[in-house]
Amino acid sequence: MKDFEWAEGMNCAVTVCDADATIVYMNRKSRETFAKHGDLIGKSLMDCHGERARGIIRQLLATGGTNAYTIEKNGQRKMIYQTAYTNDGKVGGLVEISMVIPDELPHYIR
Repeated sequence: MKDFEWAEGMNCAVTVCDADATIVYMNRKSRETFAKHGDLIGKSLMDCHGERARGIIRQLLATGGTNAYTIEKNGQRKMIYQTAYTNDGKVGGLVEISMVIPDELPHYIR
């Protein structure tokens, strides 16, 4: 997880934390999204969230799980996908991908 070049040009926000919930990477879109909060690299996710969200973060880090949901913020609908990543079989941290989605999202059964 040292090379995040693949995420830099994505049209969605990518934020990565380590197993201690410390933010280790934010791509351009993520930095733009959270610019009003300053440089968050090296900060704890726990400081950026309320108790409910901190519980989810703790659970994801403990279990290696995934959390997905949609939100509406500033008139835009977004899909939030948070998932653990592993290093040598142990949870190394979390990746969050936040993408703007249309009001009507097609759903296909294949």
